[in-house]
Amino acid sequence: MELLLNIVIYLPLFGALLLLVIRKDEWVRWTSLFITSAAFVLSLPLLLNFDISATGSAQYLTVSEPLLGDWDVKYMMGLDGLSMLLFMLTTFMAPIVVLSSWTSITKHVAGFYSMLLILQTGSLGVFAALDLFMFYIFFELTQIPMFFLIGIWGGKDRIYATVKFFIYTLVGWLLMLVALIYTGYAAGNMVNDGVFTTDWRLLTDPAFQLGLVEQTWLFLAFGFAFCIKVPIFPFHSWLPLAHTEAPTAGSVVLAAIALKMGTYAVLRYLIPLFPNAAIAFAPMFAVLGVIGIIYGALVAMVQRDVKKLVAYSSISHLGFVVLGMFAFNTTGAQGAIIQMVNHGLSTGALFIIVGMIYERRHTRMIADFGGIAKKMPVFTVMFMMATLASIGLPGLNGFVGEFLILVGTFQSETLGSYWYAIIGALGVILAAAYMLWMFQRVMFGPITNKENEKLTDINAREIGLLVPIMIFIVWIGIRPGDFTKYSEAEVTHMIEDTQNRAEVIAQNASAENIPGWAAKLYDITPQLASKTDNDQKENEL
Repeated sequence: MELLLNIVIYLPLFGALLLLVIRKDEWVRWTSLFITSAAFVLSLPLLLNFDISATGSAQYLTVSEPLLGDWDVKYMMGLDGLSMLLFMLTTFMAPIVVLSSWTSITKHVAGFYSMLLILQTGSLGVFAALDLFMFYIFFELTQIPMFFLIGIWGGKDRIYATVKFFIYTLVGWLLMLVALIYTGYAAGNMVNDGVFTTDWRLLTDPAFQLGLVEQTWLFLAFGFAFCIKVPIFPFHSWLPLAHTEAPTAGSVVLAAIALKMGTYAVLRYLIPLFPNAAIAFAPMFAVLGVIGIIYGALVAMVQRDVKKLVAYSSISHLGFVVLGMFAFNTTGAQGAIIQMVNHGLSTGALFIIVGMIYERRHTRMIADFGGIAKKMPVFTVMFMMATLASIGLPGLNGFVGEFLILVGTFQSETLGSYWYAIIGALGVILAAAYMLWMFQRVMFGPITNKENEKLTDINAREIGLLVPIMIFIVWIGIRPGDFTKYSEAEVTHMIEDTQNRAEVIAQNASAENIPGWAAKLYDITPQLASKTDNDQKENEL
């Protein structure tokens, strides 16, 4: 199984190299579809043989010798409950993404599909990497193909969108690199005989205990990078533009897979590595999550471009994910993970649907449509299901994630207030308002534009790429336990371990002198902090 995991990860990269020697565009498309489909089929045994009760260690683990001389940086890949569903979502969506661009991409076809395949390898590597440095390398690998997908095959403002996307992510991840190096040296001094290490097993060792001041600054550095990638309000402004200007396949990959790297990184690295800081800053992240929910919904409501509307809805949906992660209980975290999957399915489907109608009409303006349900009945059914799933209708996947997140937030002792859940629930109401209003204006009413009279319903290929998504939208909505079981044990273990480590570190800190601001932030005995402040003043004098 270890070998199979690595085959699944690198098969798309091999396919990208293969496309360089294939001349005919049609063969390029079929080869890409075969490679991505083969990767999905080969990933199924990983899911079927996954031990849902195992916690604290990854399955299908591959570990190499150190790769960078004296630094303990290893090629270490494996899957656990935090990554299994996201890994499978990536392999599942890849052939659908290929099919969604079958007729829309007509220039530099081999280059386009090569970028998609490289992006798939990078994404799978992000979710499987268990060495912090390898995670960083794979993440940076994903930025290169996304840069070209938007910059070459995007819309009229693609260059501006690409540069903005690149600058945002570059600034965040360079800051993270500095924090990563500091963390590696600190871990080496504590748990690895002074040797720099980014081995996840050592970073989660109970003996690795960063001080509260160190945790604060490192948490903010890592958190800033992850906030940009999610993106969390107010670091979101690159996302609507990137979504709007990207080709359909790029928008689907961005929504279904790329954005999940940020939320996954919060659960995998940010919370476990800096437990005290994560708990202390949880209310702040909850506030940003709630603002994102309401802000994204309100801005989506006034959009005239249907693709921009879906893009802003992503900000709102990801606000729910942030809220669930920082509830610090199993219910909220489970809701966050399944909502990552749900968002990938429903929003991915919406971007595909918008791409289908754009291919026919070459416009995305809501005012240019109306009454097309009469001409495209099958398309209408698919569009309606994706819309209702995005709203969170009971019986469909979106309801499961939002319900678990709101319940977990309501019960959260860390957040300490049910107002987060109450205000967050308003986002569900607003989502119904802007999504149903958009659907009504696009699909129903009289046909006022003669161009809409010429529309034809979706064909067999388009039906074939949407039906699998619709199956999972209904399946998750009716039987969510079939999916949440893969993450439940690991999520519970992660939360309990984080809270226990935070408690031990706080107890140790209470016996030491720490700055006053840290004492206030972490609720440490104020007398000790006052003594430290007085000592600092005496030294200054």
